[in-house]
Amino acid sequence: MPTLPELSELERLLELGRDHLEVRVACEVSAGDKRFPVYQLTLGNPDPTLPAIGFFGGIHGLERIGTQVLLYFLRGLLSRLEWDNSLHHMLQNVRLVFMPLINPGGMWQSTRCNPQGVDLMRNAPVEAAGRVPFLLGGHRISPRLPWYRGAPGAEMESENQALCRTVQQELLARPFSIAVDCHSGFGSRDRIWFPHAHSVNPIAHLADILTLEELFQKVYPNNKYLFEPQSVQYLTHGDIWDYLYLQAQQDGSKTFLPLTLEMGSWLWVKKNPRQLFSRQGMFNPSVEHRLHRVLRGHTVWLDFLMRAACSHSNWLVKNPSRSRLQERAVARWYSP
Repeated sequence: MPTLPELSELERLLELGRDHLEVRVACEVSAGDKRFPVYQLTLGNPDPTLPAIGFFGGIHGLERIGTQVLLYFLRGLLSRLEWDNSLHHMLQNVRLVFMPLINPGGMWQSTRCNPQGVDLMRNAPVEAAGRVPFLLGGHRISPRLPWYRGAPGAEMESENQALCRTVQQELLARPFSIAVDCHSGFGSRDRIWFPHAHSVNPIAHLADILTLEELFQKVYPNNKYLFEPQSVQYLTHGDIWDYLYLQAQQDGSKTFLPLTLEMGSWLWVKKNPRQLFSRQGMFNPSVEHRLHRVLRGHTVWLDFLMRAACSHSNWLVKNPSRSRLQERAVARWYSP
């Protein structure tokens, strides 16, 4: 087995959590003569009537920090299970799903795309309802260029198919679920993005997103996150979370809230300009103390989401206040 530090750490955690985790290989991918497993991990109550939350990372191979944040969080959970009765009680009422390293081939090759040259965040069968930025918004020109969507009419890449199967089986089958996907590389501030990426139209669950943000602000005031729809920044073709959200919308009785943690790597570069000379440095903190601060800091957000999913019935917006809250959310994020 080739050495990939994040994969080695993940497999150590599989051993640490062998008494608690359900593990399967969602797919295998090749990078040259190497083969890598894409793991799916679950723990907590499998009852399909209970809520679930999915933690995803490593979709872009250059953005190692997303996988590292999830592995740090997972290690903390598994260590707490040795002594924390409150965590055991919580896991009786919620399902946790982890796919911390979705694109191991890209991470092995130090590329944003997968080994076939496809950007997994531009690969879903969703077309933008408006003009997208050249190349950045997704294109079919050549896999030699970044943000390549894949060939016209081709199936989604195997990594995305595995991701979709996991979300459909473990999240969309439940009355309530949240997904958080960890990325880096945009701006100098940490952002929480939510759909749509393909359209400027507000999503049907905007009121729930606003309620979740206000709840987080109340529990953790003066936090560092900026909540916004991705479309505020730019539109893209092929966003995988738009695709899954639209699938979930086919069943109006269920709530699925896909969120993206977009860590602002420009701040790391500003503090350490030498990172500009490294492709890895553009997307990951290279100074050790800064890395540890990032790992610790985002654990608060992930733990909050886990608790919010478990207790969703206490805060989820219901009629008649829902329409008023939706209007307030539209005014906040979509007014000129």
